[in-house]
Amino acid sequence: MNTIKHTQSQHTPTALPILTAPTASGKSALALALARQYPLEIISADAFTIYQGLDIGTAKPTLAERQAVAHHLLDIAHVSENYDVARWLRAAEHSIAAILERRHIPLIVGGTGFYLQALIRGLPLAPPSEPSKRAELEAELATRGLDALLADIAAHDPREAARMARNPQRILRATEVFRASGQYPGAFGYATPRYRYRVFTLHPVDLSHRIAMRVGEMLNTGWPDEAAWLAQQVSPQAQPRPTAWQALGYPEALAVAQGALDQAEAAAQITLKTRQYAKRQQTWIRTQLGNVEDAQELSTWLEGW
Repeated sequence: MNTIKHTQSQHTPTALPILTAPTASGKSALALALARQYPLEIISADAFTIYQGLDIGTAKPTLAERQAVAHHLLDIAHVSENYDVARWLRAAEHSIAAILERRHIPLIVGGTGFYLQALIRGLPLAPPSEPSKRAELEAELATRGLDALLADIAAHDPREAARMARNPQRILRATEVFRASGQYPGAFGYATPRYRYRVFTLHPVDLSHRIAMRVGEMLNTGWPDEAAWLAQQVSPQAQPRPTAWQALGYPEALAVAQGALDQAEAAAQITLKTRQYAKRQQTWIRTQLGNVEDAQELSTWLEGW
């Protein structure tokens, strides 16, 4: 097993590795392969693998994979919770510190952009949420709808609206801060990140095919049953829409379980939405993460870490 080379202090290297790429690109497989060569522990940066029970539809690492390599921040929330980025960041930085104390390498793996952005740039220093105001906004979302709130943001700042990525919790938060202060959260600046990072990404040429194959496999191996279980835990019709139900494909998988959609049509719909999402991820990685290196360089870089 390689000896880790720390260049700043005993437990703080100059930078920590992040492996990100669009969904179905092979991030997890590469991370597991690297863990056979280096003393890695994997920290998940995925907004849906945090949920207990969402295993098939999120392509969560298997039990065998998790027994072979230490994984962190999987199965840490109940599906009824709306788990926010600040909570994830605290947990991630706690895991990083513990891994470094063990003189292992923390490898952050995932494609959730606002998780990675918080890790790299720090959390926005926006004013805290007020429960009463938040409750009023949630009621407004239920009556006016997501598109109306998003249109309000776009009328003031189209770029801010685009950054929302149609995420209800982010839209509610941005609206709350704007109405209280006249500014969106990003205008308040960011807290200083605890660590520095180097970002690596994959560029699979067959991504569309990989997505289609994975969607078909997940539907064949119990995804509809998993979606039906999720519906028993938390209603997909609840407002605001529960975070767990924002995971790609679960509404379609539920429709299969309920007999409202045949599996072939569900596969076509999920595949299309996933390809569209992967394209947005590629754009975000290219435009928001700055200097991103090819994942082929990660092994070489780990040699001297």
